[in-house]
Amino acid sequence: MPRLQRPRITPVGDTDPFRPSRERPVRVRARSMAADTHFEPHHHAWAQLAYSASGMLQVIAARGAGALDEVTYIVPPSRAVWIAPGARHAIHVLEAAEFRTLYMHASVTPDGWEGCRMIVVSTLLRELIPALDAPGAPLAPGREAALAQLVMDEITHADTQPLGVPMPHPQNGDKRLRALCEAVLRAPADRATLAGWAAGIGASERTVARLFRDELGTSYQQWRQQVVLAHALPLLARGTPVSLVAAASGYASDSAFTAMFKAAMGAPPSAFQGKQGG
Repeated sequence: MPRLQRPRITPVGDTDPFRPSRERPVRVRARSMAADTHFEPHHHAWAQLAYSASGMLQVIAARGAGALDEVTYIVPPSRAVWIAPGARHAIHVLEAAEFRTLYMHASVTPDGWEGCRMIVVSTLLRELIPALDAPGAPLAPGREAALAQLVMDEITHADTQPLGVPMPHPQNGDKRLRALCEAVLRAPADRATLAGWAAGIGASERTVARLFRDELGTSYQQWRQQVVLAHALPLLARGTPVSLVAAASGYASDSAFTAMFKAAMGAPPSAFQGKQGG
């Protein structure tokens, strides 16, 4: 039987009608994407906001233009990922999604936003995006400009959410650290200590702790929490009971998992259950 190929999407190019300009600095592209659709790694001169009105995305992005290290984000509908101009990135659709891509001209990039980040999507921003999309008759220039300004104001003032899994660069990062990170990603329920994981790659706990700080800018405990959240969110979106998600994340009790999740996400796991459909 021939192997099924997942859909691959060609990124927006210089001649694409959705390309932003100084005159039209914010453009919205709406698409219904099947699960397992994949956007190949690419970069462009403008910023991008990756957001889905429903479904679940995985965004892998360099920390900024020219950066070698990357961060993996799991993006539910309540969140979106800001991708800085020039930052290399790839997108994988984990759950069938109503994908809304915002392309923003570099001239409207907020000051200090050279890196990528995850933001909380406000109720107003959620309503502004389809208003700016206008699939029917073109918006009047004045209305489009006003909506674009409101969109950028909401993005600029949005709360940020540290919901991403940084990874060592595949070529330039420490190979021992990458092997450990990949092992944890394959087994998020494994509650092994850092010493236990370090022994598996032939390094000391102290060495691995230093590598986490130097290469990823975080501690192992903080990094692993991001792995657990990235693993748990798609399960919750599919309606998996919290007790099963907690067990699959390595937690012995629902209450301990719920406490960790609420502290990190600002809402209990139940708030994210069954959200792939809106």
